[in-house]
Amino acid sequence: MAGAYDDRDGKIWMDGKLVEWREANIHILTHALHYASSVFEGERCYSGKIFKGHEHSLRLIESARLLDMQSPYTADEIDRAKEEVLEANGFKDAYVRAVMWRGSGEDMGVSARRNPVRMAVAAWEWGSYYGEAKWQGAKLDIAKWKRPSPETIPTAAKAAGLYMICTMSKHAAEEKGCSDALFMDWEGYVAEATGANIFFVKDGEVHTPLADRFLNGITRQTVIQMLKDNGTAVHERRIKPEELESFQECFLTGTAAEVTPVGQIGDWHFQVGDTTRKIAGDYEKLVRS
Repeated sequence: MAGAYDDRDGKIWMDGKLVEWREANIHILTHALHYASSVFEGERCYSGKIFKGHEHSLRLIESARLLDMQSPYTADEIDRAKEEVLEANGFKDAYVRAVMWRGSGEDMGVSARRNPVRMAVAAWEWGSYYGEAKWQGAKLDIAKWKRPSPETIPTAAKAAGLYMICTMSKHAAEEKGCSDALFMDWEGYVAEATGANIFFVKDGEVHTPLADRFLNGITRQTVIQMLKDNGTAVHERRIKPEELESFQECFLTGTAAEVTPVGQIGDWHFQVGDTTRKIAGDYEKLVRS
């Protein structure tokens, strides 16, 4: 499947039923378009099975709750919707996007209590998020924007509005020939990339930013547990930027990114070493098991 995302063949699940891809539309006065009242999930289907699909459904509902939206569907119903989309489009290996938002209704201001909460699920075939960097090591820019304090935004929600600075930072990174950008938080500590969590390796031990001020990714949690099960020490802590020169390896994790090695961040360079290669291989085996 190729071409613009609004002009393709296929089916999209929308508000409880499958519709033609090109007919999955919303009104221009949809609240989410104006006020970012939208949450979403990105998931991957491997050999006909969505990896941790139910966990993603539960997180979608929780993200909606954090934005003061009540999900019109249960996690089981969302699971079935995703299965319907994959079956209708004949996909066995695909990326799945579930999105929930405040639609158009009687309110068109900041308040939107009288507007319905709507939902859709789409899926498409999508290869490596970082292209060749998945094997060779991604190059990251340093974003000029900071991840904000949890006192200013619901950091535990996978909310569309929180990605505004991600888009801006990724555009800036791509203009410099980079694959992505690394955020610091509002206090200056290392946070995450625009759409992935970050890990570092030093002397066989893994260090990763404490996920209490940005989204604690499902893939991040999976990889941490896998590392611990393999006997690798994992340190979740505050990491200062000046520490980056002491790390030997670096990798990113995320549903789209999977496990992607990092070769460079700004002026710091990393090797695609044994720890990164092993966890990338182990993760690949897990999602296809």
